[in-house]
Amino acid sequence: MTKFLLVLHVLVAIIAVGPVSVAASMFPPSARRALADPADPRAAETVRLLHRICRVYAAIGIAVPVLGFATGLSMGVLNSGWLIASMALTGIAAAVLLALVLPRQEEILEAVEARAGTGTETGTGTETGTGTGTKSESGAAGAAGAEGGVTSRAATTATSASASASMPDEIAANPRLTVQLAMFTGIFNLLWATVTILMIVRPGSTTGA
Repeated sequence: MTKFLLVLHVLVAIIAVGPVSVAASMFPPSARRALADPADPRAAETVRLLHRICRVYAAIGIAVPVLGFATGLSMGVLNSGWLIASMALTGIAAAVLLALVLPRQEEILEAVEARAGTGTETGTGTETGTGTGTKSESGAAGAAGAEGGVTSRAATTATSASASASMPDEIAANPRLTVQLAMFTGIFNLLWATVTILMIVRPGSTTGA
């Protein structure tokens, strides 16, 4: 049973924590590219996918400390200093992920989607206004069509301006936010690397290096 729990613990740690570390590390540069080019739908989709990976595998990662505790209990090492330190660092890493990384990813993703939506509305409105204005070739009906085109174009411009104003501009225009996210992600990865080292070396134990 001890070997089974240990194997399961290691497998879940690799499967759950690995994708989160990679996806979270890729998120900040991908977000910067998406914010810089809101007309690129693939950039926004990449950011959305990376955030989804982080959320899903973070939920799966809850099993890692649970299995670790069960394994430590089966091995009779719950009082060991290296295991206590590992559990404490695991809790800190989880707090960093849930309180600092994922919420900031959501804020940046909302800004990316807002900018992408604004760009799409602007493009659609320009085509509508041009099409309506083209009909202005037959007397009073044409003049009314042209006037309608101008009105539609003006309304679209106002809508786009309103959307841009409501968009979190401080996120879209401030690169320090993605830098902060990258820093928090680096802290999360460093904590998990430390936990992995403690699990392998197990300083102070009779089987430690």
